[in-house]
Amino acid sequence: MNRRLWASVTALVSTAALAAGLAAPAAAAPDAASARAPKPTAAQRTVAAMQPGWNLGNTLDAVGPDETAWGNPRVTEELLDAVEDAGFNSVRIPVTFGQHQGPAPEYAVDPVFLDRVEEVVDMALDEKLYVLLDVHHDSWQWINQMPTRHDEVVAQYDALWQQLADRFRDHSHRLLLESVNEPQFAGVDDATAYALLDELNVRFHEIVRATGGRNADRVLVLPTLHTNAEQGRLDALTATFDALDDPNLAATVHYYGYWPFSVNVAGGFRYDATAQADTEGTFQRVHDSFVAQGVPVILGEYGLLGFDRHTGTIEQGEKLRFFEHVGHLARTTGVTTMLWDNGQHLDRTTFAWQDPALFAQIAESWKRRSGTASTDQVFVTPGAVTDQTITLQPNGNRVKDVRLDGRRLRDREYRLEGDTLTLPAALLQRVVGPDAAFGTRAVLEVRFGKGLPWRVEVVAADEPVLADATGTVDDFAVPTDFRGDRLATMEARYADGSNAGPHSWTSFKEFDVTFAPEDGRIVLRPAFFAEVTDGAPVRLTFHFWSGGTVDYTVTRSGTDVTGTTATGTAG
Repeated sequence: MNRRLWASVTALVSTAALAAGLAAPAAAAPDAASARAPKPTAAQRTVAAMQPGWNLGNTLDAVGPDETAWGNPRVTEELLDAVEDAGFNSVRIPVTFGQHQGPAPEYAVDPVFLDRVEEVVDMALDEKLYVLLDVHHDSWQWINQMPTRHDEVVAQYDALWQQLADRFRDHSHRLLLESVNEPQFAGVDDATAYALLDELNVRFHEIVRATGGRNADRVLVLPTLHTNAEQGRLDALTATFDALDDPNLAATVHYYGYWPFSVNVAGGFRYDATAQADTEGTFQRVHDSFVAQGVPVILGEYGLLGFDRHTGTIEQGEKLRFFEHVGHLARTTGVTTMLWDNGQHLDRTTFAWQDPALFAQIAESWKRRSGTASTDQVFVTPGAVTDQTITLQPNGNRVKDVRLDGRRLRDREYRLEGDTLTLPAALLQRVVGPDAAFGTRAVLEVRFGKGLPWRVEVVAADEPVLADATGTVDDFAVPTDFRGDRLATMEARYADGSNAGPHSWTSFKEFDVTFAPEDGRIVLRPAFFAEVTDGAPVRLTFHFWSGGTVDYTVTRSGTDVTGTTATGTAG
């Protein structure tokens, strides 16, 4: 069906889906427009059936001798069976081919490697999973040189896709092909880059379709520049879709959140209104540009960039709120999601989820909204206990009850006024006592009528105590008695108030890249001192999740570092 004809009907359907995400569903007879609506296209049905999806990251895309080069084990049937058992309906298989291609003019792919790629694809298909196969790190290894080595890059790209199209010509229609991952082009402006990407996408389309067989109408997936969802990127890809006029195409973008939040820099340690608006704007643009125009969309990768270091870069409650929100928006805008997993989520050996609470939140978001709250931790100072308030975010749900360590609290033990939950001092005093050991003393659970409960740790804490220290730029840490509190972020300024350290445009430094809390200390990374002026004292302000701050001063002298305490303030 012509995409433009489908667009008017899809706009009605997708607009209704958006509205459904904001209000409880109500039974109603189909209106005239929906009764006349044509059936979804094959591409739309395929992409919808792929929801939800998972990425086999850092495996066949690894740069090195084989798929284990980046620390993951070889792919097995058991792994893909675990993926399917977890509720995923599709798997994206990123593959880096360039290192396995021979010289011009054939650019032949090593047959042993190509056989292994096909074997993994077939294992996934045998699990009844949909498969999205893409050309991955080639994007920055050699395809990005297209502006200066145009003919060579095009020849290699054409040869690669000719071989892949021939190999997979007769595979199930549950196999989709993606032209290139995160396309980028060195040293050119956006207008030039858009033209180069259009050329690659068109060549990919022509090569695959010309091989016939099931490739004649296989769903092909085209990315935006950088697989980014800025409006200019979406508009450029829309022009390609218009020119190709092929109903068996899908668009793909990636989303890793609002960047300061995604890596915890520039004070972005909360999933606040700014970060939420970025998420909402992304899905709205993708919906309006593609979904409402009849083009199905695959969110080929999503997550948080800080996860590439470790999932603790973002505080637990904040990341749960992010994934709940992303899942809701994807579901109500009709976007199929494919979770990026480089091995940090699903253990590739035990097949257990390394953060069960995080996966539970992601999986629940495929079906319905869950209530959340402004925080998942309440800090109580023993001997100075006061009322604490939490702002609930029910997301259309009602509060069913509140429990403390599994015991249902009576109404008089807490107060709920609108979305404000108050935990009285009397309740908290019973939890922490006058001489409680620092740390988590109890877990509060707000249960809603639907979705997952929201868990809040009740933590006994007091102002952290820091100590003087000496060390080197390669090995320096601040001795810290955290006393139950938890580090959220760190600011760094020189005596004149100017910003110190990396990312000089902000005083707030990047979590884990420049500093990190460890047992009994706060480590300052070599990357921090690499951009600190020699001999100039730097005033550090450590921000803790309790709301308190503690100041500290470090001075670099060559490779030596000294640290001295300063007065802190409790929040």
